[in-house]
This record gives sequence, structure tokens and C-alpha cells, in this order.
Amino acid sequence: MNSKSQKIALALVLSNIFITFVGIGLVIPVLPSLMNELSISGTVVGNMVAAFALAQLIASPITGKWTDKYGRKIMIIVGLFLFSFSEFLFGIGKTLEILFLSRILGGISGACIMPAITAFIADITSENERPKALGFMSAAINTGFIIGPGIGGFLAEFGIRVPFFAAGVLGAVVAIASIFLLKEPERREQPDIMKGQKVGWKRVFMPVYFISFNIIFLSTFSLSSFESLFSLFVDHKFGFTPRDIAIIVTGGGIVGAVAQILLFDKLTRRLGEIMVVRLSLILSALLVFVMTIVDSYWSVMLTCWIVFVGFDLIRPGITSYLSKIAGDEQGFVGGMNSMFTSIGNIFGPIIGGILFDMNFNFPFYFATIILVVSITIAIFWKKQTPSTE
Repeated sequence: MNSKSQKIALALVLSNIFITFVGIGLVIPVLPSLMNELSISGTVVGNMVAAFALAQLIASPITGKWTDKYGRKIMIIVGLFLFSFSEFLFGIGKTLEILFLSRILGGISGACIMPAITAFIADITSENERPKALGFMSAAINTGFIIGPGIGGFLAEFGIRVPFFAAGVLGAVVAIASIFLLKEPERREQPDIMKGQKVGWKRVFMPVYFISFNIIFLSTFSLSSFESLFSLFVDHKFGFTPRDIAIIVTGGGIVGAVAQILLFDKLTRRLGEIMVVRLSLILSALLVFVMTIVDSYWSVMLTCWIVFVGFDLIRPGITSYLSKIAGDEQGFVGGMNSMFTSIGNIFGPIIGGILFDMNFNFPFYFATIILVVSITIAIFWKKQTPSTE
């Protein structure tokens, strides 16, 4: 694929995921208000997030295979329509059953979208270009979170359910646009560095994969144990309004996007993906613990803006590394990546919700401990080298 068409394809898929995450970000500032309206506890919120992740966990291995079999484009479009429907459903939901059904469909949509987009980017980039492209993908996600909550906070003035309907409309518009604008990429020939070794599902348990997937699980586990309750944390502990929460998410998104655009490619070229992940884990552990100490308005704001920087670099670092060793199974590895992320997203919110109901700070202490375990595992993580015949 020539440089011009490659840039156009990358711009289209990045625009796609950017608008999708604008839709996801729209609803963040109003979640505490909706939870209060329905008298839902932190435990139930955690269980709803876990339902999303469980659906994504079950669907991800299947959708990863389908991404390789049926193509990247069709999986992205199906995922977008499911996302749209799930947001509409949440917007009209007045019972826990409907809200949980919405989250389950949302999880399936995520299982369709993320492996397909990761594989799409792998198809249109070379090994050297991939870290930069994946950094742009993460930045597009963060930028969506920057704009989404700001718009969501504004739309909430017209009703706390309006942002959900707006997200549904955005998802449908992007899905329809993708049908006409997005083209199925040509499959790039991938280096067969795993030749002669285990294939398919058995490869998950090879050290080169298993350590990576364990770090994905543990980092996601720790992040989701407090992130799913983050808006409730600042609402209950500091009395932050939807406007304050929108400022937090927007500021954090800006810092994260800047880090991914300006730092990620340079750091991976200089240090390699494994070292970037190690350092990001250390930074994350320190900042998550600091969240329990700060108490003034602006110290909370500043810490919130930078607490997610480490997490913002962990995921693209591991994804970039995995894409280089995946060979021609980009969809499979993307599905496994999504599956282990989902496992973390199942148990993290459940435990976080229980701990939150006990003490607002407990989810953050728990996340810090899990991150220390991740750091220990990452120390033993070694770079994969091509197999010799």
C-alpha cells in the first residue's frame, strides 16, 4: 500500500475510533447523577462494568477469529451498530435488567471493534511504523474522551439521559459512514518469527505471549478496580459536580494524548516496548497511591490529570510488541488482547465496587498492590527473538 493511500486509510480508521470514543465519553459526567436517580450502589455500578467486560471476554476470541476470517471492515461496522443500539437502550432504561442488557451488548460491540481496528492498523503499517500508528490510535481514544465529557456535561443540562441518545446517534452515523468510506485493507505479509512453534490457542501459554497477556490482565484489573468508580469517588469524597468531572476527564485526556503523540514513538524507539511498559507501571503505581493523599481542589485536579498517563502508555506498548510477534494472526492476538483485558475488567470493578462501599480509598490501595505485582512480573519479561531453524 503506497504512502498516500496508507495515510488516508489510517486517518479514516482513527477518525472512526475517535468519534466512537467521543460517544463513550459523552456519558461519563452524568453517570453519578443517573446512579443517584436510580439509587444504585457502587457495588451495582461495578457489576454493570463487569457485565460489559464478561460479554467482551466471551465474544473476543470469536470476534478475533472472525476478524481474520471475514475481514476488518465488517467487524468494525457490526461493532459500531451494536454500540449505537446499546447506548440508546441505556438511555431509555429504567430498570436494572435493561441497563445490564445494554452493558452486555456494549461489551460485545467492543469485542468486535478493538481487535478489528488493531488488525487494520497492523495491515497498513510496517513493523517500524506500527508503534507510531498505535500511539496515534491511543491518542485518538484519549482525544475522544477529551471532547466527549465536555459535550456530555453541556448536553446534561437538557436532561441526564440526553448524552446516551447523542452517543447512540454518533455510533450509528459512524457505522453508516464506514460502510461507504472504509475499505478493507490488503493483508500485509507478516514476519514469521514464530515458525515451528505452537500455533493457535496453544500459543497463548507460550512465555512470550503469556507474560504479555498477564501484564495486560493485571494492569487492566488494577485500573478498572478504581476507574469504573472514579466519577463516584470524586463525587462522594470531594463533592465534585458533573462540570468538575468533565474538567478532570478532559484535562487527563489532553495530558494522555500529548504523551502518546509526542512521547510514545520516541520512547519505544529509544527504550523498546518492554522498558516503556515497565516504567509506565511504576509511574501508575505511584500516582494511584498519591490519589488517596491529595485533598485540595487543585491538587486533586492535577493528580487526576496525570494519574492515567502511565496507563495510557502501557496498552499501546504491549499492543505494539504483540503485533510484531503475531505473524499472520493479528486478529487472533487482538482477540486475545481484548479477552485478557476483559478478564481484568470483570473482576476489577466487582472488587472495586465492594471496596468502595467500605471506604472510598480502598479501591486505590488495592490497585496500587496489583500494580506492584505487575511490576514484579514485568522485570522477568524478555524480548522475543526470531526462532532459528
